[in-house]
Amino acid sequence: MNYRMIRNGVLERGVVALLGLMLALPAAASINKSIKIAPGESSDGASSVNGSVTVGSGAVVTGDVGTVNGTIRIADNAQVEDASTVNGALRLGSGVSAGSLETVNGSIRAADNCQLDGSVEAVNGSINLGNGTRVSDGVANVNGTIELQGVDVGGNVETVNGDVELLQGSTLRGDLVIEKPSGWGWNNSKKRKPRVIIGPGSVVLGTIELEREVELYISEAAQVGGVSGAMSMDDAVRFSGQRP
Repeated sequence: MNYRMIRNGVLERGVVALLGLMLALPAAASINKSIKIAPGESSDGASSVNGSVTVGSGAVVTGDVGTVNGTIRIADNAQVEDASTVNGALRLGSGVSAGSLETVNGSIRAADNCQLDGSVEAVNGSINLGNGTRVSDGVANVNGTIELQGVDVGGNVETVNGDVELLQGSTLRGDLVIEKPSGWGWNNSKKRKPRVIIGPGSVVLGTIELEREVELYISEAAQVGGVSGAMSMDDAVRFSGQRP
């Protein structure tokens, strides 16, 4: 996925989803106030423009949750459909079930044992997913670290300028792609090489596709389907222990 497509796609889908929420006027909707769904409560969706959205533990939301300027917090064992924001972070507790997670300017963090039946995408922000979490589609950003700890990803992991760490026996069923930046910022961004770590017990069933040189570290106890592009497997630094 081209990084402009990541940026424009996340923004467009987030705005469209939010407009859909507002037009549908779900039980929890506001323009300038934060929205809270109580623990154990049921709702058909939640949306705000200039406020945060909080979903309590064990709550069941049968629709999407979204905001433009604010953070989305989803507590332990809650269920929602897609969650999206433009300027804000997404924070998920343990055991959360959700669809896609998207933000433009903000980080995404999910605790252990989450089930995400979609993609996880940010433009300018880190992505951190906890042990036992499953993502049915891909994980992507443009700027920011992607850290997966014991995570199963069904699609690709893609970034442009971010570091990528597959730790604690993570499984990537697609490819790991580091795109080459383009445009006016390329001369500055190429000064720093992204750092890619494939930790012990982690598996990349696809290939590591590198459109630019990176600092590539692959554990002796990891499995990868190969390295292609600007580097080869011979360029990887092999290491023992938990980290290089």
